[in-house]
Amino acid sequence: MADPKGFLTTGREVAKTRPVGERVKDWNEVHVPGSLLPIISKQAGRCMDCGIPFCHNGCPLGNLIPEWNDYAYREDWSAASERLHATNNFPEFTGRLCPAPCEAACVLGINQPAVTIKNVEVSIIDKAWDGGDVRPQIPERLSGKTAAVIGSGPAGLAAAQQLTRAGHTVVVYERADRIGGLLRYGIPEFKMEKRHINRRIEQMRAEGTKFRTGIEIGRDLTATDLRKRFDAVVVAAGATTARDLPVPGRELKGIHQAMEYLPLANKVVEGDFVTSPISAEGKHVVVIGGGDTGADCVGTAHRQGAASVTQLEIMPRPGEERAANQPWPTFPMLYKVTSAHEEGGERVYSVSTTHFEGDENGNVQFLHLVEVEFVDGKLTQKPGTERKIPAQLVTLAMGFTGTDVENGLVAQFGLALDERGNIARDADFATNVDGVFVAGDAGRGQSLIVWAIAEGRSAARGVDRYLTGASSLPAPIRPTDRALTV
Repeated sequence: MADPKGFLTTGREVAKTRPVGERVKDWNEVHVPGSLLPIISKQAGRCMDCGIPFCHNGCPLGNLIPEWNDYAYREDWSAASERLHATNNFPEFTGRLCPAPCEAACVLGINQPAVTIKNVEVSIIDKAWDGGDVRPQIPERLSGKTAAVIGSGPAGLAAAQQLTRAGHTVVVYERADRIGGLLRYGIPEFKMEKRHINRRIEQMRAEGTKFRTGIEIGRDLTATDLRKRFDAVVVAAGATTARDLPVPGRELKGIHQAMEYLPLANKVVEGDFVTSPISAEGKHVVVIGGGDTGADCVGTAHRQGAASVTQLEIMPRPGEERAANQPWPTFPMLYKVTSAHEEGGERVYSVSTTHFEGDENGNVQFLHLVEVEFVDGKLTQKPGTERKIPAQLVTLAMGFTGTDVENGLVAQFGLALDERGNIARDADFATNVDGVFVAGDAGRGQSLIVWAIAEGRSAARGVDRYLTGASSLPAPIRPTDRALTV
């Protein structure tokens, strides 16, 4: 146990953020650089090293949280990094982007503010990079076996790194022009600067992983060609079919899916554009969808100079305390104020879009909405609550419905789908096609980054067993696993 009295004597502190007026003028991460290290050892000391650490169950990766908390408290950063990497390939990603279900399951969180697990995690890995503790792990011998990974998001990268370290020759195929998947083009720079991805890619290159960008399997390269070239294939293409809003006026110009809008902003930061082809500058922006992707659209619109930003959510506003049907250690649905919400804008709950209104040139100008409520378990419109709000740019951030089946990948491989429209797999993450495996959102459906990494690691073990008959790689989860927090 780090500090036997830490949870009694030390209050919870979290990373400080830069002033709103400063950070909305750039795309750098919102947190004050270096603000965590002076406080993080004491924060790690709040960990009680519980006899049954429920944080393990809350984390799909099974992170050894009490262990690296203890090392962080003692400022043994090298040992903390080793324990952190024992279960997580990319803690700098999860430490910035994961909603921290581990904290929701923290035993201290029963009646006190939980340990700042996420902040401790990101401090350990940032210190490890700065201290040179993150080095390539080159396999001692090669197996002579080859594997292709389709998709370079967190699931694909985790699977590729594990398989490379097991001695297999791995090639990652990415249809975008840069590696990273949604980490690269779906996550705004102000949440995670892309230098964190770049240095991981360089580590993986040094370990032997090969990367091929601008190649879409099913269109640019057929499934047949891929299976001829490789002994095994991992499909980690994500759940990229966005949920649409089929209401009158949807065809008007200025209405875009979030994943059409956000990548262009990231490409501006990468230097591909001077200004985004879809910009919020001077416009009244409406974001439909109250989740994290919606918040990303809100923060992006602020930085582009929107005249106003309104975020709509069809569900009622969550409470600020756990509901009775969401007891500890489950992950509760709470009212959350992200850094993007701190920067301004309006959030409107319990409303549904009825139609869009445009001008004579076919550009969207207004969004018509109505208040809704649950009556006998059914979502019902409230009469007399219709109104319209200005909307010159609308982004749809309502989630994803499943794997893209239009590009030919699913059909060419002959992959079976489950009842939810995801690629079906068995306990080893193997599909119905011999030698083809699936990991991440493509098989699980839209989920969290921490689940994606866990799935990639587990699928790599299945592939390793398929190729060699046995595997020493860890398997954090099975396809049917559901943590208490999900």
